[in-house]
Amino acid sequence: MLRGYVGIRVSPFPMKEPYAMKKKYEAFLAGLPEEKRKKVEALVQFVKFGMVGGFNTVLSYVIVNVMFYVWGINEQIGNIVAFVITVFISYMANSRFVFSETAKDQSFLAGLVKVYISYSITGLFITSALLYAETHILDIPLYIGTFANIFITVPINFILNKFWAYRKKS
Repeated sequence: MLRGYVGIRVSPFPMKEPYAMKKKYEAFLAGLPEEKRKKVEALVQFVKFGMVGGFNTVLSYVIVNVMFYVWGINEQIGNIVAFVITVFISYMANSRFVFSETAKDQSFLAGLVKVYISYSITGLFITSALLYAETHILDIPLYIGTFANIFITVPINFILNKFWAYRKKS
């Protein structure tokens, strides 16, 4: 932001109306039949979840590799540190941008614990089982297996988060 001569903030990118896109999106949704509206909302929510997850995946990769290659710390220690940091960031971002309507219905700590549990299920147990099967039984290279697992674990994470960690109170 730039400051004008009387202390008024002036944006280098003027916007006629803040939240104009949000209003257009809400108007678009309001014009849809309820069934289609729910499908569009779920798709948008999944895309937002994927964006948060994509950011955290890159951040985790950077943390693990910096700790290993730059600082000489064991890769498993780096992986644990990356897991703790990125799941916390994931909880904060998903609570704010993806599941904001239901996140406010629970305490911070309860929600955070649920998210750590759900990511532990997919990140530790399911991924480990898949990688073992892929590399030891199916002879799939590790770099392919880890990439393929994203298409299995992300939807499971989304479902666990949507219907358990961020579930609406009845």
